[in-house]
Amino acid sequence: MNQPITQNRRQTALSIAISVFFFWGFVAASNGIFIPFCKKHFSLTQFESQLIDLTFYGGYFIGSLLLLLFSQMAKVDIINRIGYKRGIIYGLLISIVGALAIIPSVHAGSFPLILGAFFILALGFSLQQTCAQPLVIALGTPESGAHRLSLAGGINSLGTTIGPLVVALILFGGIGNNADASITSINQLYIFLAAVFLGVMLFFSFAPLPKVNADTAFEPGFGALRFPQLVFGMIAIFMYVGVEVSIQSNMGALLAEPAFGSMKESEIAPYIALYWGSLMIGRWAGAIPVFNFSKGLARVMLILVPFVAFGVVLGAIHISGKPVEGLYKYAFCVAAMVMTMFAGKEKPARTLLLFSGFGILAMILGLLTSGETALFAFLSGGLACSIMWPSIFALAISGLGKYAAQGSALLIMMILGGAIIPPLQGWIADQIGIHPSYAIAVLCFAYLAWFAWRTRKLDTGEAPVAH
Repeated sequence: MNQPITQNRRQTALSIAISVFFFWGFVAASNGIFIPFCKKHFSLTQFESQLIDLTFYGGYFIGSLLLLLFSQMAKVDIINRIGYKRGIIYGLLISIVGALAIIPSVHAGSFPLILGAFFILALGFSLQQTCAQPLVIALGTPESGAHRLSLAGGINSLGTTIGPLVVALILFGGIGNNADASITSINQLYIFLAAVFLGVMLFFSFAPLPKVNADTAFEPGFGALRFPQLVFGMIAIFMYVGVEVSIQSNMGALLAEPAFGSMKESEIAPYIALYWGSLMIGRWAGAIPVFNFSKGLARVMLILVPFVAFGVVLGAIHISGKPVEGLYKYAFCVAAMVMTMFAGKEKPARTLLLFSGFGILAMILGLLTSGETALFAFLSGGLACSIMWPSIFALAISGLGKYAAQGSALLIMMILGGAIIPPLQGWIADQIGIHPSYAIAVLCFAYLAWFAWRTRKLDTGEAPVAH
């Protein structure tokens, strides 16, 4: 049974719980800087460099799969048994081991060992995410759970915005510095990350979080797979995470092209930060309903908040030492996203369909042009992806009833898309070039548009039927 939680205690607990979302984003976005370094340092092909994403996001899949299989064998929900708080602490401990394991792997000059260390790091993240997401949902009413996840996603995106800038500072001594990363700077980076994880783990250990566990009984078997919206939703999560990660993971190679500025790996951090900042812009806007504004004020905030978030992103880039004047035009992309969000009318299927269309158009524009126009178009993929997770999640588990917890676990497993699609794009890039390889993003957004159309009746409250 869950303990009764007062409003003040719930708000404090929510603030503590969503702090861990920041560090997931910090590390995941940092991969966009570390991947070009490994490509150059180990003389890798574009496909080989994307194996970092394969092992990192594959760790999410394996970790979730192991939890699910162990729970089935033991006939008990393991996460419910240990509790969300302790699960997050254990996950942070595993991530500390993974971060520290990268240091001797780089010293040994072994790319396979680095991949193994990233896998351990991701196993810890998988356990943290499996516990933290339902904890955020549990700290309030079920009706507002998706909005709290959007708020947590906004905090996650703040980490993805700041992460590349801090990593560039540690690896290269500053944004735009032409120096190559050294072994010493790699050591400093992962000692820093391990120290951060340790600090967060100690913070959670002593934080006044209430004892919250899942209220649903454990359901043996895989009955959730009888619901078509879940099965199609699993593919949608796979495609969504895959395209979100692949756009930025391959961006280092794109920016190295003469048509995109022939940038070195030490110069790409502002653009990686702007891409992940684009997700923050949309997620901050998506979290507005959490604050229960009046209808009129909510509309005003929906216009103001995205541009305030855009200002935060530009401010972070400016503080890091990079001029931002050339990024002001991106405000037109933000304005297009705001109009798309208004048209979505807070309905998951409608919103997902419109944002998928936004993504398709942005990717096609990027493929048909070059230079600044194409770059801003590809960066707009972050705006398109920004609100997709809660929309897909809400549609996929709609009507699952007692199978909702099982369905949630299966959906989290589909973060596997981040492990498969970036290397696939890398392989395509090795065959036809990095710029045309972004056609794969069009296909991913097209499936997401189909899924939104397929589940459109759920916006009207029509109950789905299991097969």
